[in-house]
Amino acid sequence: MDDFFRESLYAGVVLSLVTYGLGLVLKRRLKLGVFNPLLVSIALTIAVLASCGVSYEAYASGARYLSWLLTPATVCLAIPLYEKREALVRNARAILLALTAGAVTSCLTVLALAALLRLDHRLYVTLLPKSITTAIGMGIAEELDGHVTIAVAVIVVTGVLGNVLGVALCRLFRITHPVAKGLAFGASSHAIGTTKAMELGEVEGAMSGLAIAASGVITVIIAPLFAKVI
Repeated sequence: MDDFFRESLYAGVVLSLVTYGLGLVLKRRLKLGVFNPLLVSIALTIAVLASCGVSYEAYASGARYLSWLLTPATVCLAIPLYEKREALVRNARAILLALTAGAVTSCLTVLALAALLRLDHRLYVTLLPKSITTAIGMGIAEELDGHVTIAVAVIVVTGVLGNVLGVALCRLFRITHPVAKGLAFGASSHAIGTTKAMELGEVEGAMSGLAIAASGVITVIIAPLFAKVI
């Protein structure tokens, strides 16, 4: 099977899409947050690769075409933002402060975790872009000499956790304003969290899309500064 995945141009893509489709079916039928389609897809893909003896490199050779869609998919999030531009203008100052606070808090939590667990510098900088979109996070991890592959995995896990737990956390802390909820999802769990924000409403989705771009830019600026701490 390993040779088949290496020689096939689309085996990795097909496996990814099929497992994601199964995740969608489970989510719709069971209606439980834990059955996030992306999480289910990751688990099923790992199970298939492990049981068939397929290496990650062989799988990635065919699945790489999906990564080409990351940037255009992120850019498309500007559409709901444009449609809700009036809400953006009305809350511009609060939005800027909130996103700056979110990006700084994300880096501070990584710094605290690294100090607590005594992580080395390379692993520490790998975790810094955990809350921003993959397209930007990969660039930051590479620039800071981190582990790009691990950075991608951490970013995905962070997004899935935000998607699954975000609504419950908003209820726990009584966050009800649509702008606040949207910014929270986008700033903490990037595009994966934004899919949940879009389910909550148009304003939430638009603000979450804004948070993805703005948090990414802010993190690009502050991550090199935090990288010098450890």
